[in-house]
Amino acid sequence: MIDIAVYAGLFTSAFVAATVLPMQSEALLAGLLFADYHPALLVLVASAGNVLGSVVNWLMGRGIERFRDHRWFPADRKSLERAQDWYGRYGRWSLLLSWMPIIGDPLTVVAGIMRERLFVFLLLVTIAKAGRYLALAAIVLNAA
Repeated sequence: MIDIAVYAGLFTSAFVAATVLPMQSEALLAGLLFADYHPALLVLVASAGNVLGSVVNWLMGRGIERFRDHRWFPADRKSLERAQDWYGRYGRWSLLLSWMPIIGDPLTVVAGIMRERLFVFLLLVTIAKAGRYLALAAIVLNAA
C-alpha cells in the first residue's frame, strides 16, 4: 500500500514538473533511489508522469492561438512569433531539449502551437525525458 503511494507521489511530482508550473521531480527520484526502491520502476514512473505532463503542454499549445489577442494572454505577439520562428528553424529535433530546465516546458507548448504530430512529439519527448531520468539514476546509484 505504501509503495503505491510512493510511486503515485513520484508520478504526480514528475507530471507537475513537466507542466509550466514550477516544480522539481529529480530530488524526489534521487531520494527514492537512495531509499532502495526499484530503480527501473522509479525511472519508468517518473518518465511516464513527465511525458504526460508534456502532453498537457502540447495540448495547451494546440488551443492557445485563439487567445493570443486577449489582454490577459501571458505572452505578447512578438514573443510568440519569436518562439514559433525558433521552432520553425530548429524543428522537431529541438524537442530533444525538452528535458532542460527553463526552456524545456515552453518548447513543448510551442510544439503544440506548431501542430507537431503527437506521435513524433511523444517519441522525441520520451527519449529526452527518460534519458534525463536514466542519467540521474545512473549517477545516484553509482554514488550510493
